[in-house]
Amino acid sequence: MLKKATLLLGVALLAFVLGRVSGPGGAPAPEFRTTGTQAVTPEAVDATPAGTGTLADAFNRQASDIPVQGEGRVIKALPDDLDGSRHQRILLALSDGQSVLIAHNIDLAPRLPDIQPGDRIGFKGEYVWNAKGGIVHWTHHDPDGRHAGGWLKHRGETYQ
Repeated sequence: MLKKATLLLGVALLAFVLGRVSGPGGAPAPEFRTTGTQAVTPEAVDATPAGTGTLADAFNRQASDIPVQGEGRVIKALPDDLDGSRHQRILLALSDGQSVLIAHNIDLAPRLPDIQPGDRIGFKGEYVWNAKGGIVHWTHHDPDGRHAGGWLKHRGETYQ
């Protein structure tokens, strides 16, 4: 229950941060195409789910706890979430017009180094809905073996 509360707090913080996104050195953020509440770059790439439905379908149904797998382009690497388990946060644009936040637990898996806007990142994890496009977490192994493991792929390396 505490993890869900922490995740919801992170979602609220993300919504606040996304309202103030800026580019490198404080420059204005690059132009984004907007579909509803979702901001994406024109260079976005596909997100294909693992399991039933699609990531877009899960967003439209406001569904959570959905296994997903796909790829996106980095919009922005956000500051780490240091409340509770530490998470590297990466905002991705998907080809279908959706944006999604990757919350990668760096207490359980290695950090992705040197992430730059435009980089492609593959992901496998669990989708949690929010009005900004959603969050993908569980992008790492489960040391207790009770949850399906996920991963991130960046520049030919797999982080899990």
